[in-house]
Amino acid sequence: MQDTTFSDDDLNRLAHKRAGAKLGWYIHAVVYLAVNILLALLSARSQHAWALFPAFGWGLGLLIHGAVVWLALPGSSLRERLVEQERERLIAARKHW
Repeated sequence: MQDTTFSDDDLNRLAHKRAGAKLGWYIHAVVYLAVNILLALLSARSQHAWALFPAFGWGLGLLIHGAVVWLALPGSSLRERLVEQERERLIAARKHW
């Protein structure tokens, strides 16, 4: 297992990047809710369920955005666990070379 040390500047830069990405997702989610509530109200007035289509499409985009922010960003627990597993596999494979 390899010890990974970060300088204070590296940690600060990573923290700012992750916080900005999370804030961006929160803003995306709030705009999604506000716009889709408005679309649902308009759709209800016209007695057609057309507002479901943009809600599902945009919802998929929001889900993908969330997966990137919460699962795949550097420093996220899932990404770090996968990186650590790959490191261990490479170290084990190197012993057999």
